[in-house]
Amino acid sequence: MTDNLPRGTICIEDIEIGMSRHLRKQVTDRDIELFAEVSTDRNPVHLDDDYARDTIFEGRIAHGMLTAGLISAVIGEQLPGHGTVYMGQSLKFMAPVRPGDTVLATVTVTEINHAKRRVTLETRCSVGDTVVLKGEAVVLAPSRKFD
Repeated sequence: MTDNLPRGTICIEDIEIGMSRHLRKQVTDRDIELFAEVSTDRNPVHLDDDYARDTIFEGRIAHGMLTAGLISAVIGEQLPGHGTVYMGQSLKFMAPVRPGDTVLATVTVTEINHAKRRVTLETRCSVGDTVVLKGEAVVLAPSRKFD
């Protein structure tokens, strides 16, 4: 299940402080299995119910970077969108995401440097009322002048 806003590009000339975009996705067992395959992170806390029950999480959880990847999707597809170059990202993992959880990934513009085409974004993922990830991203935004 995804709830993606329209994809495309918002050029730096049109970006404003407070502008926000989001994506909503249900994390499935298949997503976790595919992420394990691509990343080669096969930690049993993600893949083995019996093992995961005996951890502090008391059950399987999604990879933290799978959740963070949803932030990347919002940045690369919506705000600023196509043509954006990721320059940096800080992440703080606040709570686990479990198979079947629906994650709301949101980015909000907090700072714009027009001279350098840099945009700073607050990044956040939540499951219901629980913030599961928060951080900040800095990106190089596309411009009508150069692209």
